[in-house]
Amino acid sequence: MKLILLGAPGAGKGTQAEVICEKLSIPAISTGNIIREALRNSTELGLKAKSYMDSGKLVPDDVVIEIIRERLSKEDCKNGFILDGFPRTVPQAEALDRMGIVIDRVIDIEVPDEKIEARMSGRRVCGKCGASYHIDYKPSRDGVTCDACGEKLVQRKDDAPETVRERLRVYHEQTEPLKDYYRGTGKLRVVIGQEEVADTTRETLKALEA
Repeated sequence: MKLILLGAPGAGKGTQAEVICEKLSIPAISTGNIIREALRNSTELGLKAKSYMDSGKLVPDDVVIEIIRERLSKEDCKNGFILDGFPRTVPQAEALDRMGIVIDRVIDIEVPDEKIEARMSGRRVCGKCGASYHIDYKPSRDGVTCDACGEKLVQRKDDAPETVRERLRVYHEQTEPLKDYYRGTGKLRVVIGQEEVADTTRETLKALEA
């Protein structure tokens, strides 16, 4: 099955992608993770993407499309995949169509902006081992350092409140139109994000069969 997960940044798409990945034995492909890896490795792509990510802007289409084209050509995508973070614009969706990729289902996870801002601005990460925490929902033992390695926890630039608000503005302006694009194909299914992750997961799995 070839799937797309839609939803604003911080709506919990990554968690749902992991569940679906395990259930269907297909890879979850997150453009955000691919780009962050490029940033860590200081690749040409990473340098191109950095200025856009730091200010909450979308990475240009030509860069993202090339990432996806290369990733979907790999052997593990032959039986299906989950795209999380792509497409983000209607032109990207059209580029996906031109690649000859036939999507089976598009799941849109809806969460109010104010809840997303609280989720994202409270996140803290370990700069050494990458462990993730939240000041309200999953704090480290002392609230300052990583439980796993003792390194100081930091707030990523793209989790700062002003950056989150900008990312949400960009999402509503550039990505939300994808709902109408895929609604027209009959493949869109909307899932209302719940307080408990498990409840959202249950609704997501039901949407795969709807």
